[in-house]
Amino acid sequence: MLMIYGMFAFELKSIPFQKMSESVQYRYPTNDRFAERPAVQFVGIGEEKITLSGVLYPELTGGRVSLELYRRQSDLGIAWPLINGSGILLGFYINESIQTDKEEFFFDGAARKIEFTFSLRKVDPPAVIPGADILKLL
Repeated sequence: MLMIYGMFAFELKSIPFQKMSESVQYRYPTNDRFAERPAVQFVGIGEEKITLSGVLYPELTGGRVSLELYRRQSDLGIAWPLINGSGILLGFYINESIQTDKEEFFFDGAARKIEFTFSLRKVDPPAVIPGADILKLL
């Protein structure tokens, strides 16, 4: 398993991403001063984003079904935990965008090649975790 996002597992037979990009912004507002450079103050971490991208070949890897499952989870608009393959919690993320490009089609219109890019943004953990009430029953 490469990674888990909420209830979706990224693995070789679902959506094996080939590239993972991370970016972190830091916030430094400035105040103008007379005859001096502007004063700069660090006020905290800004946006943290992860972008996953790759190419699917439905004959060998995941395809339409895997992409649809990922999309339906994202359609819920919930901040899900993102856990890497080593079991380390990277934080809670929302899916900002899904882009797919399809080409090289079969006779029935299904794509032989699907390029994808998922953009995730880190957010604060939700006050209420979906399904947490079920855990009380266990």
